Amino acid sequence: MSRTDIDPTFAALPHRALAEVALGRARELGVSHADFRFERVRHQYLAVRDGALQGATDAEDLGFAVRVIHRGAWGFASGVVLTADEARRVAEAAVAVAEVASAMTSTPVELAPEPVHDDVTWVSSYAVDPLEVPTADKVGVLVEWTDRLTRHAAVEHASASLYQVHENKFYADLDGTRTTQQRIRMQPAFEAMGSNRDTGAFDSMASIAPPVGRGWEYVSESGWDWDAELAEVPELLAEKLAAPSVEAGSYDLVIHPSNLWLTIHESIGHATELDRALGYEANYAGTSFATYDKLGKLVYGSPVMNVTGDRTVEHGLATTGYDDEGVETQAWDIVRDGVLVGYQLDRSMGHMKPELNSTDGRGRSNGCAYADSPGHVPIQRMANVSLLPAPDGPTTEDLIADVERGLYVVGDKSWSIDMQRFNFQFTGQRFHRIEDGRLVGQVRDAAYQATTTDFWGSMEAVGGPDTWMLHGAFNCGKAQPGQTAAVSHGCPSALFRGVRILNTTDEAGH
Repeated sequence: MSRTDIDPTFAALPHRALAEVALGRARELGVSHADFRFERVRHQYLAVRDGALQGATDAEDLGFAVRVIHRGAWGFASGVVLTADEARRVAEAAVAVAEVASAMTSTPVELAPEPVHDDVTWVSSYAVDPLEVPTADKVGVLVEWTDRLTRHAAVEHASASLYQVHENKFYADLDGTRTTQQRIRMQPAFEAMGSNRDTGAFDSMASIAPPVGRGWEYVSESGWDWDAELAEVPELLAEKLAAPSVEAGSYDLVIHPSNLWLTIHESIGHATELDRALGYEANYAGTSFATYDKLGKLVYGSPVMNVTGDRTVEHGLATTGYDDEGVETQAWDIVRDGVLVGYQLDRSMGHMKPELNSTDGRGRSNGCAYADSPGHVPIQRMANVSLLPAPDGPTTEDLIADVERGLYVVGDKSWSIDMQRFNFQFTGQRFHRIEDGRLVGQVRDAAYQATTTDFWGSMEAVGGPDTWMLHGAFNCGKAQPGQTAAVSHGCPSALFRGVRILNTTDEAGH
């Protein structure tokens, strides 16, 4: 059963009183908008190698921020001293920043309208807060994982880790919105390493279990078959160490969700952030080829390609009830039948482009504002951007059976993409050869390379709902100063025709 309670130690903090002081002072100073955000983010990271604990880190980020629009410009300031005097000072500092910025602001900032959400609460879907589980118990699980892996002859070393986050956030603004939220997320992982003494090859094989917006039950009870994967990974590593190097050329690919999610993230997720498409954001890998003039015109992929942005999907890492501008989260289309039809945006961009998410002829945000700490200003951040399955689509086995010469790609590894999100290459944990519809062993040193539109245009079929999985990452970076956010990407297995495969060892020598 999912928890619905807000941590009482957070509820006891003086966020409401500080909000009243800060917002009241901002109002006195004549701002056109002000919001207050109070956060406590608790992190724990555990790392084990070869049966021994290597590190245990606990951290807490606690503070508040005030953001204003004054004289048509943004102002922002934050603090960590939880007193009324500090709340008043931070509000004054935010207004002072806006006064300076107003002289450099050519287009006044305006926000799309948003309904008032009066004192609402939202808690993510989880049963057991992992930070309430004794650290020794969690370390014991990780130690057992590495012990099981190293029993296999192919495994020389094994590591395991667990990253846990408990995030509380209170938001208030001058319009009257008040939201209190709590999110839990976890990233368990393990990896086996080995070498082939005959060839000198060294390699690894990692778990493909996704990070999730769930609690400790993900490890202890349900959600992933850890026993099966712990038994399978050493065998897969042994096979990979003995595998031949791939022959470069054109192949049909069947790509598992554990690999395809990252291609979605890099070539669709970042490319359809509206600030990048408008040229307002260029840090952390540039702008976007999917510029705003291409909306409704750009053929992003084949007709079987349907992609949504979704801040509501259960257990998603970017799932929340309300964003950092008080907007109730939503789901919407980004690509429909292969054509670009939407972007990810916040309230200021919703005002600028009202046709994107219209309410009574006025624009609206789709709930994509987020700051990773009380010390950072909210920016447009990625939703759970997902490729939809075909309602009556094939199984993964059916997709493989439809390939004469190809590769089945499982698990993510390294990637590279250009500053326009257009030219890319991706590797994977493992590449299984497909011959006449059957898997016939692994190959090494493979990467697939394409342009974004050619790759998604080559997608002939997507799997059915039973092949769909929610994967993702804790460490999506954006902005300057840099911010980190967690995001999930759901997708089914999918079949791509005629994709270029590189031999990475040969390429490294060029």
